[in-house]
Amino acid sequence: MAMKVLVPVKRVVDFNVKVRVKTDGSGVETTGLKMSMNPFDEIAVEEAIRLKEKGLATEIVAVSLGVAACSETLRTALAMGADRGILVETEVELQPLAVAKLLKAVAEREAPRLVILGKQAIDDDMNATGQMLAALLGWPQGTFASRLLIDGDGAVVTREVDGGLETVSLALPAVVTTDLRLNEPRYASLPNIMKARRKPIETLTPAALGVDPTPRLTLVSVAEPPHRQAGRKVGSVAELVEKLRTEAKVI
Repeated sequence: MAMKVLVPVKRVVDFNVKVRVKTDGSGVETTGLKMSMNPFDEIAVEEAIRLKEKGLATEIVAVSLGVAACSETLRTALAMGADRGILVETEVELQPLAVAKLLKAVAEREAPRLVILGKQAIDDDMNATGQMLAALLGWPQGTFASRLLIDGDGAVVTREVDGGLETVSLALPAVVTTDLRLNEPRYASLPNIMKARRKPIETLTPAALGVDPTPRLTLVSVAEPPHRQAGRKVGSVAELVEKLRTEAKVI
């Protein structure tokens, strides 16, 4: 059976960049910073490509939501091996619920058998979009996947959970979110980067999908974490024990 895979990819500040809080505390500074694909989404793209290389997937559609520059993230996915891209362009700051609603509309339009996305984005660490998308679609979900097997009309997902691993069996169509141990993403080769320029990217709007992306949450303030205090030397074991008993705090 032909299986289309939908892979959402998010444009975030590159993980190697040290992020600074804006002076007014309204958010983090992104002007002039290097942007790249969310690392967990890279894992999702890689897994979709591996499914296609095994003959289990027939088409990989990458989708990104946000400003026009998100097309660069789509080009990265296309260079890795995705077949085509969809950009849902909007200047509105998108929050997980709006993202899930937009992805639901795209999924209903594209009718994939599998949606694979990162378990979270490194900019907000929300870890909510995949679960919300599965709930909105009414599809089974396998989150925090460290292994994915496709078997006919089903999928077997090994999940990373507190204290070990959990294996779940899902009926397709399904939503899977990727964890770090699932795979190691490939680098896009120069020939594939050149080919990606000729692959199609369709541009849509939230209005065209019938979704209102207006934010539901209000950001009150953003602050730097407190600086770590310098260590102190003690003169004896007894003094150390006393300080641990009276001054140490459990965080």
